[in-house]
Amino acid sequence: MQLSKTKYCRAVQCKKMLWLDLYKPEEAEEVSDASVLENGTEVGELAKGIFGEYSDVPFSKDLRQMISKTKELLLNENIVITEASFEFENLFCSVDILRKTKNQIELYEVKSSTEVREIYIQDISYQYYLLKKLGYSVIKASIVFVNPFYERKGDLDLQKLFVIQDVTSIVEENRRQVEENIKKIEEYVKRGEIEDSIDMHCFKPYPCPYFSYCTKHLEKNNIFELRRMPKKKLIDFYKEGVTSFEQLVDRNIKEPYKKQILYALEEKPPCVDVGKIKIFLSSLYEPLYFLDFETFQEAIPKYNNTRPYMQIPFQYSLHYIENGKLKHKEFLGEPTTDPRRALALQLVEDIPQNACVVAYNMMFEKMIIKHLSVLYPDLREHLVHIYENMHDLMIPFKEGYYYTKAMQGSYSIKYVLPALFPNEKELDYHHLDMVHNGKEAMNLFKELANKEEQERKCIRESLLAYCKLDTYAMVKIWFKLNELVNIEKKETMEVP
Repeated sequence: MQLSKTKYCRAVQCKKMLWLDLYKPEEAEEVSDASVLENGTEVGELAKGIFGEYSDVPFSKDLRQMISKTKELLLNENIVITEASFEFENLFCSVDILRKTKNQIELYEVKSSTEVREIYIQDISYQYYLLKKLGYSVIKASIVFVNPFYERKGDLDLQKLFVIQDVTSIVEENRRQVEENIKKIEEYVKRGEIEDSIDMHCFKPYPCPYFSYCTKHLEKNNIFELRRMPKKKLIDFYKEGVTSFEQLVDRNIKEPYKKQILYALEEKPPCVDVGKIKIFLSSLYEPLYFLDFETFQEAIPKYNNTRPYMQIPFQYSLHYIENGKLKHKEFLGEPTTDPRRALALQLVEDIPQNACVVAYNMMFEKMIIKHLSVLYPDLREHLVHIYENMHDLMIPFKEGYYYTKAMQGSYSIKYVLPALFPNEKELDYHHLDMVHNGKEAMNLFKELANKEEQERKCIRESLLAYCKLDTYAMVKIWFKLNELVNIEKKETMEVP
């Protein structure tokens, strides 16, 4: 087996993960997000220029070509090489950025993160070890990561966008540990699959794609189905031998978890706290506006006055009740221009200052509106009115005023909606075309600029339909809450 730096890092997290990669990859579940990979590629390409001119080693499936090209480039006395590739015995690595001055070498590992994590140290420690074994004079090892405080003003400033952290002393101390790790990895792979214990390495530093495979021995209603319980607490239960809901029934655990357990094990009617739901509904008033934003994030700030990974709103849907009728307005920007100004202008036109604005998990919408109010002083007063008059439709479910088994311990709208309306296909996100969740919406919006006109039109229609369903779902939930406590609402429910 040839060990690359990626394989090494996966095995450091869990050796069984690497074994499954090699022999049972079909058991893996999707855990990565396409936007994360895209950000990593974009950051990696941009970072290549942090030291000015560089020579790139082209990728080849034939690793010998990459190694040969690297040796050729290293004949230069002073050079910056990207993707410099090396092999020692059965070890291989490509260095993101290698800087050579005379006979001395510096290593730079580029990450799209906004901080240095322990797994990154493991990554560059492996590279440092390999090059030292080959006899190179490696005098420096550093992690290059994104500065979360950098705000774009005009052209990108790579020196401010990226932070370089020297970790040479740490990787030097890690050399013996790397060697021991490599031996243990090789021994494990030779022995075959061994049942490793479930532990925190199943979740950190990255979620394991084989978690379902490794927990297939657990029964239905096992502890890992408990929503929002800290992973450390779940692992503690597991190590005690407590793996099922039945074993937790008599434990002193918090109410949200207790409720999920009892409802999962018994056939109970929905929990409806009529008094508290009525108090919540009485805090809402007409005119009533239901608002939902869609946003995207990028590691490299695309527009002026944006920072890495800032939430950039590009779309909203707005259902509202006027004169006893349900109406709808919407906005969808273009990825080629900063959508925020146009979005903010239409938002203040669409929502009156005295309106009651409803969102689901409103802290997200409030964060977006607060940022827009700071960015556009001429719209601040109106935006602040919207901000201050916002109410959260999630509260009755988060606080347990309403609960049913079908919610499976979650108060996310993606669980609440089918629990309240199990047979209404119009509220099923799976029936939508192309866009079924926020991540898909974000990724497709970013791809719009590169699509042909017909495909662009289809994507825009799908984005609008998805966001529209988000706010229509809120309207339906609001009506349902009124029905549950016998408050009659006779407004037309047809979507225009």
